[in-house]
Amino acid sequence: MAKIDEVARAAGVSISTVSYALSGKRPVSAETRRRIQAAVHELGYSPNAGARMLAGSQTNIFALSEPLRADSHAPSHMAFMHAMTVAARRKDYDMLLLTDEDASAGMKRVAASGLVDAILVLDVAPDDPRVEIARSSGMPTLFVGIPNDHDDLVCVDLDFERAAIDAVDRLADAGHREIGLIGGSRRAYEKSNFPPRVRSAVTDRATERGMNARAVASGEVVTDRAHVRASVREFVAAGVTGIVLHAPEEVLQVVLVELAALGKSVPDDVSIVSVGSSFDTDTLPTPVDSIPLVPQSSCELAVDLAIELIAGRPVASGLHLIPPTYLDRGSVAAAPSA
Repeated sequence: MAKIDEVARAAGVSISTVSYALSGKRPVSAETRRRIQAAVHELGYSPNAGARMLAGSQTNIFALSEPLRADSHAPSHMAFMHAMTVAARRKDYDMLLLTDEDASAGMKRVAASGLVDAILVLDVAPDDPRVEIARSSGMPTLFVGIPNDHDDLVCVDLDFERAAIDAVDRLADAGHREIGLIGGSRRAYEKSNFPPRVRSAVTDRATERGMNARAVASGEVVTDRAHVRASVREFVAAGVTGIVLHAPEEVLQVVLVELAALGKSVPDDVSIVSVGSSFDTDTLPTPVDSIPLVPQSSCELAVDLAIELIAGRPVASGLHLIPPTYLDRGSVAAAPSA
């Protein structure tokens, strides 16, 4: 199947010009449009979808690229998939799910088919191969997450750095000087962009505030309960009085159970803040302060920006960060005296 970049080369124009001609989003001269139409027909570039787009119609379908892997944290993934589908439906859009582990293959097929109006990308990796597909396809594409190479992309995300700083500041203002961060799995630090951002922001801000910070992962791939319990014991032995959690709900539950087993109460002995939690920390046996990651906020903003791109209205490339909100559940108190 021919690709849009091949059409652009055959017509002697840029990929964006082909996209504008096919979608009708911006004016294209009659001669340029003629060359593009000729290239579309000669190369067999999605003739049916191309004919629809040349007529100025839309499919009212988004593609959602969300690879599901054996080690994916299913609750978080499903929360975002559901929120994105609901946000799209509110705008009269249906969703085509691309869930194959090889995320690139499905995205390439859809981008070349003309069956969707835009592509929404979840589970973004630091070196995500879908970045180059987004650049070469000419298809409006929104990333919910931030790849390392993102300057000319449109990316939506929680401001994780600000969230981490707010968590550290809350502990610092309460007098804590020894803090620990328990993050997600080691794989998450390798395959996702935001865990390293949180870790760096926590340790950097702790240094700025004159604090000592220790950071550990919660296991290799999935939650390792023994590893989390051992980390909590090491924190307590080292005099840690404040813990920042950036991990799934089950990790937080293990932390609370292990602290209780050590005879430590929250918040009198140890204060806790959960950063980027997509679950309700208020329903835990011990409610925990949180700076939540709200899937609805990210997904609704992504859908709104996608519709702006489809309509040909200007959207600033780069980062569209959602300001964090601190939810006080009473799990932070003044640091205990030595």
